[in-house]
Amino acid sequence: MAQPNLTPNMSENVTLNQGISEKPDTMSKIIIGKFIKNKLAVIGSIILSIIIMAAILAPIIAPYSFEEQRLLDKLKPPSSEFLLGTDKFGRDLLTRLLYGARISLLVGFASVFGAITIGTLIGSLAGYFGGKLDAILMRFVDVLLSIPSIFLLITLVTIFQPGVDKLILIFALTGWMGTARLVRGEFLSLRTREFVLASKTIGTRSYKIIFSHILPNAMGPIIVSATLQIGGVILAESALSYLGLGIQPPTPSWGNMLQDAQNFTIMLTAWWYPLFPGLMILITVLCFNFVGDGLRDALDPKVNN
Repeated sequence: MAQPNLTPNMSENVTLNQGISEKPDTMSKIIIGKFIKNKLAVIGSIILSIIIMAAILAPIIAPYSFEEQRLLDKLKPPSSEFLLGTDKFGRDLLTRLLYGARISLLVGFASVFGAITIGTLIGSLAGYFGGKLDAILMRFVDVLLSIPSIFLLITLVTIFQPGVDKLILIFALTGWMGTARLVRGEFLSLRTREFVLASKTIGTRSYKIIFSHILPNAMGPIIVSATLQIGGVILAESALSYLGLGIQPPTPSWGNMLQDAQNFTIMLTAWWYPLFPGLMILITVLCFNFVGDGLRDALDPKVNN
């Protein structure tokens, strides 16, 4: 009588061992994988990296001084000597674009960092404690949101006078309300979770629960909000500088470069003068929006790419 074959199949063993040895992907790998699949977000990240590096290295790679005037070379078209042409004072546009990137990006990153910090603090307090504190803080937010943002910006800039540091402060103080409402919503959802209730049961202090347990779980939407806000701030700074209320010449920013080129005759005869600053604003804001959309999809567990 034939004996049954009790020896397991070798291929089944290999498959089983491979299944056991394979480790599940970590959350960071999943997020990075989903982000990489978003082609627009990847392209935006690459372009933004190039712009940021060019701004940081502006003193090294800029061919001229951003203040240097050559009246004999004013409004010269792009050439081998001046790659992007010159402005009405004979200043090299490439140089001024590089230094303008430093100002526009500095204002964007610094002011959004301040706004996110303020909004996160107020939103976390309102969402965690609730009750009267939540009502008071959110009604204050509603009042500020009811004021037209451009009117508020122009009023504050007129009072405090234009300048890089003052612009950063003004944008930070007027841009935190949306973050506060976002963080409050996240905290209202997270404060009823089991890990929060367990922390309260063992007597963990409120500030530790807020900053060590709840806040790390709410960072995804905050990061996405910050990324999208940077593009908005760069656009607002450019608009204020275009109106003459932002960065003041001779310090270059993309906005005041456009303001210099607003003469109709210049726009017709020197197309490069308004084109390149406007193009840089458009590309940078678009790239920040692409990156923000990519991060939103990557951090959302409901989205499967």
